[in-house]
Amino acid sequence: MAAAPAAAQLGLPGIDQTLGQVKGTLGGLVDRTVGESLDTVQRLASVRTLRLEALVRDHRDAIEFDADAQPARRSELLLESADDASIARALQAGFTVIAREDVPDLGLSVVRLAVPAGQSLAHAQRELRGLLPGAIIAADQLYFASGTAAVGPVGKAGMPTTAVSTRIGMIDGAPGPSAPVSALRGFARGAPLASDHGSAVVSLLRQAGAANIVAADVYGTDPAGGNAMAIAQALGWMIAQQARVVSISLVGPRNPVLERAIKAIQTRGAVVVAAVGNDGPAAPPSFPASYPGVLAVTAVDGRDRALIEAGRALHLDYAAPGADMLAANAAGAWKPVRGTSFAAPLVAVRTAHALSDAGAGWQAELDGEARDLGRRGPDPVFGRGLVCGLCRRTR
Repeated sequence: MAAAPAAAQLGLPGIDQTLGQVKGTLGGLVDRTVGESLDTVQRLASVRTLRLEALVRDHRDAIEFDADAQPARRSELLLESADDASIARALQAGFTVIAREDVPDLGLSVVRLAVPAGQSLAHAQRELRGLLPGAIIAADQLYFASGTAAVGPVGKAGMPTTAVSTRIGMIDGAPGPSAPVSALRGFARGAPLASDHGSAVVSLLRQAGAANIVAADVYGTDPAGGNAMAIAQALGWMIAQQARVVSISLVGPRNPVLERAIKAIQTRGAVVVAAVGNDGPAAPPSFPASYPGVLAVTAVDGRDRALIEAGRALHLDYAAPGADMLAANAAGAWKPVRGTSFAAPLVAVRTAHALSDAGAGWQAELDGEARDLGRRGPDPVFGRGLVCGLCRRTR
C-alpha cells in the first residue's frame, strides 16, 4: 500500500533500510513487459535474495535459514504424524518437545521440536532427517505477502456488482475495521492485528462481489509470523468455518506440513486460490500456488500486459488484474496497489460464483469466463486466460 512502509508492503517486518536501498531498482523495472529484458529478471532475483538475507540478519533472535536455505522460525523443527518411537529417538539425540500442534479439522498432528543447544537449524534438520529416514520433517518456513505499492498511473474501468454468497476464506494479515468480515481469528503472536495488505485483499474480495468472508491473520506482531504451521492451522479453521474457497496471497517454499494441510482441505471440498508472487520468473516456483489442485494466479496491468515482476509456479491457471487499480488500506483509504497478491482474491470470488452457479462443473464455467490472452490457448504467461477483467477499481 502506498501509505505503508515498504517492508509492510512486502510482508517483511523490520527491513525498511535495506528495502530502501533496492527501491530504486524495483521502481525502474515494474513498468516493463515480460521478456523485454533479461537483466530485469536477473535483478528481480537479486532483490529477492537481498530481501531474505536482510530479514534473517535483522531478526536473528527469531529467524534463521534452514537446510534448504529458506528463512524459518529459529531453532524449531516440525515432525508430522510421528509415532512414539520416532519422538523417543529424537529426544535421545538431544531434541526436546516444545508442543504438540493438532489441527483436527484437517487430521493433522505435528510435534514441534527444539533443536539441540548450540546447533544451527540447518545442521539439526539434516541430523534429524538422517536419524528418522522417511519421517515428515520440516522447518517452520516463512511465507510472504506478494503485493507492493503501484508506480504507474491509474486508468478507468468498471466493476461487477453481483453479490456472491458462497463463503470465502482469506489467509493473510488481518483486515482493518473499514474492511469488515464475518469472522476473524489470529494464528500468530499479537494477532489479529490490522494490516494494509490484508485490508487490501479483503477490500478487493468485497469489490468483486464477496458478501461472506472469513479472515485468518497469520502474522500479528511475530517477526516469524506467516509460517507454515500458522497457515496450516488457519486452513483447519477455514474448514470449521465452512469456507468453500480460500484465497492466499502469500508465497514461500515447498513445505511438507503445509502440503499435507493443502491436500486435506482439498479433500474436504474447498478450493484454494493462490498468487504466484512478485519475485520474477527467475525465482524458484512459489508455494502454495504450485501444489497440485491449487488455482495459481498471475497478474496483468491496465493494458492486459503480464507484470514483469510476476513470479512462477509449477503450473498456471489464470490471470487477473493486479495493477493500475486501487484497494483499501487498514485506515480505509483507497490507494494504488500492484502485484499478484491483488489478482488472487479476484479469481477467488469468480471461483466462488462458479461453485454456487455450476456446482461440480465450476471449473468448466470459470474456464468459459476466462478471456484468452497471449498465444492461443493455455500458456505459461496467462494460464487459461484473464478472469474478472473488469474487477479493477480505479477511482
